[in-house]
Amino acid sequence: MTDGMAEPKRVKFYGAGDFASYWQFDRIAEVIAQFDPTEAALTVVDAIELYNVSLYIEAGLLPVDYSESQCEAAKSLAPRLRASAFKFFLAINGTNLATQLNGIPHYYRSNLLELLSRNKTFERADAQVMLPGLMGAGISLGEMLGNKQLSAAYDSHIRGALIADARHAEHLVRKYLQKDASTEIHLPRSFTASDARKLFAAYLEDPQANLNYVRLISTAPIEPHTGIDARLKLEAKRQVERMVAELFKEESTMKFKTGASVSLSDSQDEPAKMELDDMVPTYTYSQNWLDETLDNPSILNNFQHLFEFADDHALLTLPSYPSELGTFERLVTTTGRKHYQTGAAFTAKDISSMLQTHMYRNYLSSKDIDLESVIAWFCDAYLTEEFGVINFAFTPSAPASSYLEKARHLFAEMEGLANQFRHYVQYGEVDRELLAITSDPVAYKQIPSLLDGKYVYPANNEDIRGVLHALFSDQSGLIYINDALQDSSAARLLVQNDVSYSDFLEHQRAIVDELIAFGVLEDTGTHVRIRKPQQFLLLQRLFHKEVATYHHLSVDGRAHVAALEGRGLLTRRSSLLTEAESSYFNYFLNKAEFSNGPELRNKYLHGSQPTTASEEEHLQTYLTALKLLVALVIKINDEFYLQATDTVGS
Repeated sequence: MTDGMAEPKRVKFYGAGDFASYWQFDRIAEVIAQFDPTEAALTVVDAIELYNVSLYIEAGLLPVDYSESQCEAAKSLAPRLRASAFKFFLAINGTNLATQLNGIPHYYRSNLLELLSRNKTFERADAQVMLPGLMGAGISLGEMLGNKQLSAAYDSHIRGALIADARHAEHLVRKYLQKDASTEIHLPRSFTASDARKLFAAYLEDPQANLNYVRLISTAPIEPHTGIDARLKLEAKRQVERMVAELFKEESTMKFKTGASVSLSDSQDEPAKMELDDMVPTYTYSQNWLDETLDNPSILNNFQHLFEFADDHALLTLPSYPSELGTFERLVTTTGRKHYQTGAAFTAKDISSMLQTHMYRNYLSSKDIDLESVIAWFCDAYLTEEFGVINFAFTPSAPASSYLEKARHLFAEMEGLANQFRHYVQYGEVDRELLAITSDPVAYKQIPSLLDGKYVYPANNEDIRGVLHALFSDQSGLIYINDALQDSSAARLLVQNDVSYSDFLEHQRAIVDELIAFGVLEDTGTHVRIRKPQQFLLLQRLFHKEVATYHHLSVDGRAHVAALEGRGLLTRRSSLLTEAESSYFNYFLNKAEFSNGPELRNKYLHGSQPTTASEEEHLQTYLTALKLLVALVIKINDEFYLQATDTVGS
């Protein structure tokens, strides 16, 4: 501006639920007051703003101080605001386009492409005019690919621009490989799988290639239409290794400790103790406790309760749960569409559980106890003696076998155990001859349950997900009121402090009102508090583990499930494993669900594990198999226990 005044921030509609709405009401009122339908919009920015104001009005978002008559007047004005914006864009053509697309703020770029498309401007301007004009307005190729009509209108020219630079392969990564990509990518129809293959190959040779994207290519599923084949994946894998080696060739100025430490103490009174040493968890276990728990049931109980492989409702703690991802990991980590998303918390759990399994196996061996034999006891004796279940069987690996042989054997036996349980649920018994005839590969998501409606899940419903986010997420709008009233979640803030309704900031009260209306909070007049403790505990489980086990809930807890299920907020399904648990098994064992897992079951049972793998690497695989097997035993035991002891019913 020539007078030195800053250009005012224009109205931008981000969606009905966005908090930015409240801060734009003054400008919305100003635009409505100044609008004259007889006058044409002066600039492209004016036209786009009129369109955005019309979106606010149509969404029912108007200034809070508007009277009823002002609201009605604004609603009647919305079509004329939109018509004025469209009229401006209908006048744009190949001769005036270059002069019209000036001074467009970055937050209006998507609106620009939308309005050019809706008003058929792409039909009135050829590629030689439109594409340079858009680039001059700051529109990138990636933003152009986000508009389906533009990509189709200028097909061959967009293809030419796409294949001209190896770094444009990153658009293919976002389209085919990256999970939760922020924008949709529409490739021109003339762009072929061969083009994609060549662009990926060129990208792998580009010195500016992004390591995260190269990793996604290396772990991508092989699908002909994406241009990704086995040779490309192998080259990407090798490139990742080269890039990582280069990254750490010189000692970094920032040092990070990762992993965990596990040890025994002959003087510790507590069965288990965990301390953080420079953010590295150190687990110490009482040798006296282990010495006193050498019977078979206690050994398996130690995995569940001492090493905390599962919680008090027998939900496995080992999987990666979205609630454990840090803010930085959620925002910055590049995740493939078929990737199992992991973070620092999962890595720490995986390392510590491996060390716990390794330590305990060695400890038991020093007492002449074979851990695999404990599993055999569970199948051969315990299930029969405790629950009257017969014909379950498990054969331990030979003591003198190599870790390669042990790993192969354990994967086969684990699959056999899962199939035995599946047969028992389906037929009420384990018929060894029938099992031999129908020994199909295990689909972990489809292993049935003995219990009806075993698991409670949040429904695909914005209301319940909004409540869980507002109460328990570290990104909730309620976690910070002031320096004295703040915490990692709204739930902790309310439990740890007396917070009155008036303490909340004005924009937070709408969220509090929704939680009160939902029935999870109440305003006593002096402070806002949790209304129903059992309902709160249920919701807490649903946030942290994405599920609750119905048959472990109290009578009161089950009543809350029924009430919320009746409102369409919860749903119940039955299976041996929860969705998160079955995904955890699939990640490690096969390619059924994810493309970035180690595929241990497939590789070891098919003999396709690396021939250069050392005995130490085979040991790591064996320990992973042992850990998964113990987790499976914990889940099967809980099924039989609940079936035998649950007298409340479903």
